[in-house]
Amino acid sequence: MPDAARRREIARHEQHTERFPIAFEKNPSSESPSPIEVFVGNMVRGVLEVVAGVRDPEQLARWMSEEVYRTLLTRTSLAARARSARRVQVYRVMHEIRSVRLSSPRDGAIEATVVVSGRMRTRAVALRLESIERRWRITALSLL
Repeated sequence: MPDAARRREIARHEQHTERFPIAFEKNPSSESPSPIEVFVGNMVRGVLEVVAGVRDPEQLARWMSEEVYRTLLTRTSLAARARSARRVQVYRVMHEIRSVRLSSPRDGAIEATVVVSGRMRTRAVALRLESIERRWRITALSLL
């Protein structure tokens, strides 16, 4: 078999055997979170900090689709106006990730539900990640 054909065959095999949901499977011998769980937790913390007004939304733009980013900007400006009207000062809230639940409806897509506790409230965040250009991007986001 010529070298070029062998390289194509290897590339085709790697493409078919690569499955994104494997990235979030837990190691049964370890209780440490998987890399995708850590990523999801960090993104949720970042989104909550953006809404609270302590983080610039552009810091998260590269991990979001255009639609999700625009929605986050709208929500951030509404929250800023509400804080201004009530004369509430911006302060950094520490959030604790209570749980992260992941599911994969198809290859290259992950749906996550995260329960987050802050000082004054506990909330749920639902998001969908899709593999776009070999990088995870948030394509749907809902703060409850």
